[in-house]
Amino acid sequence: MSYALATERQLQTVPFQQPQQLLTFSYTPDHELEFTDSALRYYVDPPAGADLRYGYDRWIKRPEERGRLDSLLRAVCRTRQKLNSGAADSSDWLRSIGIVSWRGVMTKILTAPYEERDGWELNVMLFGDTFYFEEHSSDDRVAERNTQTANQRLQSYYGYSFESYCTSSSPNRVNLPGHVDGWGGDVDTNVQWCSVVKTKLANTRLLIGGEVDCVRDRYTKKTDTFVELKTSLTIRHAQDEARFEKKLLKFYFQSFLLGVPEIIVGFRSPQGRLGTIQRFKTVEIPRMVRGKPGAWDPVKCLDWGKRFIAFLQSIVTPLLLEEHSTEQLVPVWRVKFTPGTGVTIALLDKAGVDEVRAGEDRIGFLPKWYVDEIHSKVLPEPPIAPAPTTSTSSLPSGWRI
Repeated sequence: MSYALATERQLQTVPFQQPQQLLTFSYTPDHELEFTDSALRYYVDPPAGADLRYGYDRWIKRPEERGRLDSLLRAVCRTRQKLNSGAADSSDWLRSIGIVSWRGVMTKILTAPYEERDGWELNVMLFGDTFYFEEHSSDDRVAERNTQTANQRLQSYYGYSFESYCTSSSPNRVNLPGHVDGWGGDVDTNVQWCSVVKTKLANTRLLIGGEVDCVRDRYTKKTDTFVELKTSLTIRHAQDEARFEKKLLKFYFQSFLLGVPEIIVGFRSPQGRLGTIQRFKTVEIPRMVRGKPGAWDPVKCLDWGKRFIAFLQSIVTPLLLEEHSTEQLVPVWRVKFTPGTGVTIALLDKAGVDEVRAGEDRIGFLPKWYVDEIHSKVLPEPPIAPAPTTSTSSLPSGWRI
């Protein structure tokens, strides 16, 4: 699965199924999960020339944390209970799911062939018939993300401010007393509205969760009115245009994976003054860059994604099928992506698994409550996996693709 192989051989057109929404949930101002649409927002046109610095001193910013799957797993359990209500075998639905992941992780995987700067690491577990992907963040990495310069913090705020100007608690603009015209409310990143969808890449069924910024006009209980909001510096010359078209790759897959049909980009000045607004239909974005120098191709990304999944299945599955696993040592795999090279995968030793658990009540990185709930109805009698340092393992500890 080297980059050379991806470019020298003929790419395959890999089918991707239209995402279908399973359910939604909200985070409250206390960042408590509830299966309601309390955090749902509606799109409204932002005021011309809006000051994106407004409200900065009142910004409530939730600290960065490890990218745990816990909320998504709550949604898995709720969906599983609903779909299998009254069924004789309640394990069928979950057994059909090949991967459970947040949208951000799947975006990193699919856009890897064009990533030139930022590497990433994933923790991977196979539980039952399903792979679980968690972005790996060490304590040092989390602390680093929470330590921003004043300028970095302000630049990141501009995007949240744009979301406030573009959203309202109802389909029509609600003017808030004591605030500038068009302001949708002070920014609190504890509050989120999330959608969980099922889709399919080639033969692998995916369950993906991600935040949705707002809906246009009305919420249909489907993804067809979802809107993604983005900001970017105003395009002044050809170099800016090329840079923006490269950013469109991630814009595209972030929306594509959740079935979001519309992306609205607010172009701003370096000082945070909103300029023009441009609307993009997600499905039309690849055509905008096709044929241009350095253009990206979603066919290559989906082909890479299919091969990435097949590679994990070829390495991880045989170990868990041949051996058995206990709570004391659950196989957790570390996938590391290096730009321009590819990925490596290694089985973590006990110290590595303990670092992933971070002192929490988990089996690997999965919360114990989830394993307890799913275990008896999905898994066969639990197998036991040997430590990766033992000589009885038939697989080497690291593989490169």
